[in-house]
Amino acid sequence: MQWQTSRFLIDLNRPKVMGIVNVTPDSFSDGGSHDSVPAALAHCEALLEQGADILDIGGESTRPGSPAVPLEVELARVIPVVKAASALGVPLSVDTYKPEVMQASLDAGADIINDIWALRQPRAREVVAAHLRCGVCLMHMHRDPQTMQQQTMTGDVVEEVLGFLAEQADGLRKMGVARERIVLDAGIGFGKTVEQNFALLARQDALRQSSGHAWLAGWSRKSSLGEVTGLPVDQRLGASVAAALLSVEKGAAVVRVHDVRDTVAALKVWDAMRAQERPAD
Repeated sequence: MQWQTSRFLIDLNRPKVMGIVNVTPDSFSDGGSHDSVPAALAHCEALLEQGADILDIGGESTRPGSPAVPLEVELARVIPVVKAASALGVPLSVDTYKPEVMQASLDAGADIINDIWALRQPRAREVVAAHLRCGVCLMHMHRDPQTMQQQTMTGDVVEEVLGFLAEQADGLRKMGVARERIVLDAGIGFGKTVEQNFALLARQDALRQSSGHAWLAGWSRKSSLGEVTGLPVDQRLGASVAAALLSVEKGAAVVRVHDVRDTVAALKVWDAMRAQERPAD
């Protein structure tokens, strides 16, 4: 399986680590740490040294209750970082739902659009479809960041999440976007309860196979991990790595993480074990 992006054809036969680069003052776990171009670029370089395969740059926090960021503010945060990081020679993803930011990011050298709204904003699909080669990640989100945890989904959400993502992917393919450009994300924590999030993880491989698309998992430092461990956000490294490994075991092709070095090390152990399970040539 491969992920076609603007400049890179990413081999997904081995799981890839997407390093998070938040250029925001208010992200839930590292807000304000990398909100200047030099700091963000230094963080990009550090993540690559730690083994990141993809960099995901975001200029708007989507933590529960976070306010929307004006377009001009998000552009000012994201585009200079994309331009600077495009020289690093690795796939760049931009975490945005605004079509104007999508277009400007692709023009600046981004390879992937990572959209929590799954291209539901007006003109977002058109931007991606018109680009011809960029990759896209479609995520499921219940309601919006301001209200998603005030009234979470009810009941068994697995089939609803799959149906939504399948519908969004089908609509995009009808506009000429090739299947290999599309990756799906169940949206852990985005309007789901703790039990629902873990149900999505437990049944992730069935979801992936039913969808016919590669799967991205984003558990890093999420509140569900805090609920089951009792640990604050700055102490969830072990839980985050465990969730990433379980996601890969359940078929995720990409894991989106803050803690790249530890995730890469854990995946090397996992892969060494898997190598012994593969039949000899």
